[in-house]
Amino acid sequence: MIIRKRVPLVYLFNMIKFDLLWVLIIGILATIFLKYASDIIPEMPLNIPAFLGTAISILLSFKMAQSYDRWWEARKVWGAIVNDSRSLVLQLQHFCSDDSKDIVNKVAHDQIAWCYALTNKLRNLNNDKSTLKNISEESWLIVKDKSHKPLSILKEHLNEFKKLRKNNKIDGFAHLQLDDTVSRLNASMGMVERIKNTIFPTTYRYILHLSIYVFIIVLDISLKNIHFIYQFPLLIGIASIFFLLEKSASSLQDPFENKVTDTPMNTICETIEGNIKELIGEDYYKPALDGKLFYQM
Repeated sequence: MIIRKRVPLVYLFNMIKFDLLWVLIIGILATIFLKYASDIIPEMPLNIPAFLGTAISILLSFKMAQSYDRWWEARKVWGAIVNDSRSLVLQLQHFCSDDSKDIVNKVAHDQIAWCYALTNKLRNLNNDKSTLKNISEESWLIVKDKSHKPLSILKEHLNEFKKLRKNNKIDGFAHLQLDDTVSRLNASMGMVERIKNTIFPTTYRYILHLSIYVFIIVLDISLKNIHFIYQFPLLIGIASIFFLLEKSASSLQDPFENKVTDTPMNTICETIEGNIKELIGEDYYKPALDGKLFYQM
């Protein structure tokens, strides 16, 4: 997630550098062609590129709105995960007696690991023991060979609650409340997986991208009577705006791809880890943010 108000120009340029190269090539080719074929190419009124630019702007606005909705939904779901992770530990501490502290701590550590496991799964990263911070040895032996480790950790939560109920450490009401919290965590997991696996219409992206190039070509023809010293900067400047908007929307539409525009899941997981460890009386030192970075992951 981009956090600084001033995004480095290098980052913005890298987003569109290849598109601008193609715009420059198109502009040069069009200028050469029009120089030798000016007699057969009629004058192109500026009304035509103005109309195309307006239509593309409307399409870009729609895409940006839809992409931000996907990103914001992902952020809201992770906000719910923060709340339910805290609630899970608070409920256990409230419902269980002091002699169940070991189980409370185990579930607390496994819940921290669940958050990191879900993050790694969404970003297609490895879910080995080194990345699943704080997971208990007992739970790791159970989930290490599972393909869906976050789901397996939730199942291990339910097994621990079952043991507590069987040993009369919690009553039926407490058991139901804990199960309900795990159900909400499972629902949140399903929501982010739905966002991850629902692809934004690819044809819409390609058509929009192609439309920008068509607009640039038509605009270049309309500006053929302008000196190239002014024509090329104007062409590249207008193209930059359209391509930056299009690239920004494309980045937002996929909030779990390990990019700087992602939902800041690592930062959220560190917040959950710090909150839970504070609840169970353990020390936690949150990693300091790199002041040179303009984003959080």
